[in-house]
Amino acid sequence: MADWFRRLKYNSLSTLLSSPNRAIAYFARRDLLNEKVGPINAVWELTEPQKILRKQQPDGSWIKSAKDPDIYPPNHYSLVETFKNFRILVERYGFTKNHPSIPKAAGFLFAFQTPKGDIRGFIGNQYAPYYTGYVISLLIQAGYEGDPHIEKAFQWLLSMRQNDGGWTVPLLTHSLDRKTWIKLTSTFMEPLEPDRSQPFSHMATDMVLRSFAAHSKYRRSDEAKAAGALLKSRFFHRDAYTSYQSPKYWTRFAFWWPNLLTSLNSLSILGFSNDDPDIMKGLNWFLENQEKDGLWKLESTKPANPRDYEARLWLSLNIFRLMKKVFPSAII
Repeated sequence: MADWFRRLKYNSLSTLLSSPNRAIAYFARRDLLNEKVGPINAVWELTEPQKILRKQQPDGSWIKSAKDPDIYPPNHYSLVETFKNFRILVERYGFTKNHPSIPKAAGFLFAFQTPKGDIRGFIGNQYAPYYTGYVISLLIQAGYEGDPHIEKAFQWLLSMRQNDGGWTVPLLTHSLDRKTWIKLTSTFMEPLEPDRSQPFSHMATDMVLRSFAAHSKYRRSDEAKAAGALLKSRFFHRDAYTSYQSPKYWTRFAFWWPNLLTSLNSLSILGFSNDDPDIMKGLNWFLENQEKDGLWKLESTKPANPRDYEARLWLSLNIFRLMKKVFPSAII
C-alpha cells in the first residue's frame, strides 16, 4: 500500500474507480494506480466535453447567452466565457493542442495579450496579473510552453511583483471610492499601476504561481521560490485585501478561485515538500477533514449537498493526486 493511501481515514479509491463518470474512473486508474488506460482521446469523446465543444464559436471563443455583446468592455463576456470553458477542457478533461478545438481557443486568448505581455480585458482595461497567470498556466498545460506569447507573459508577471515579491490586484492597492472604481473598470482609462509598497495578496499570488508551476523553467526560478514561501506563510489567514479576504476561502473548493488545494499543488511542484511545517499543516487539514463517504466537501463550513456529488468526486480525485505527489513512497 502506498504511503499516501495509508494516511487517509477512509478508503474511497473504489468510489472513484467505480464512478459512472468515465473520465473520473479513467484518471483515477491512470494517475493513482499507474494503469495503462488507452489514449486520452477516449475522454475527449465523452458526452460532457463534447457538449462544451458544440458551443465553441468559429473564432475559437465561447459566448455567454443573454448578455449584450455591445456592453463595455468589448469582448469581456466572450473572454471570460472562453476562459471558463478552456479551463474545464484542459484541467478536467486533459485537452491539449492535439485536439483541433484547442488551437482555435488559444488563438482567441492570445489575441487579448497586450504589447506589455498581460492578458487584458477581465476587469476593463486594468491589470489583472492573477488572471494572466492562470490563463498562461492553462495554455502551458495545453502544450504552448514554447510559444513566444508565454515568455512575454512571464516577463510581464515578473515586472508586476510587489516589493515583497508577491502579487496583488493592482486596483486594490489604492484607496478608491466606488465612483472611481466603476470609472476605471468600465472605460478605456489607462491601467492604474500598483502601489508596490503594499503587501502581497495570497489570493492573487496563488493564481500567478500556477503559471510558474506549469512551466519547466520558471518553476525553478528564485522568484517563484520566494513567492511560494510567502504564499505558504499565509495558510488559514485572512488575505491582505478585501476581495476573497476571509480565511474560509482557504477551504472553499469551488470554481477557479484560490484555495488550499490549488496552493499546495503549485507549491509541491515548486519544490516545497512535506517536511516543511507549513506544507504539512495544509496537508493535515485534508487528512483530518475527509468525510465518512471518503470524499471532501466543496465548502468546509457548509453541509455537503447531494447535488454536488459529482463535483466532490472531481475534488477528491485532485486531492488524491496531490497526496500521491507529496507522499510518493513506492507500493509496499
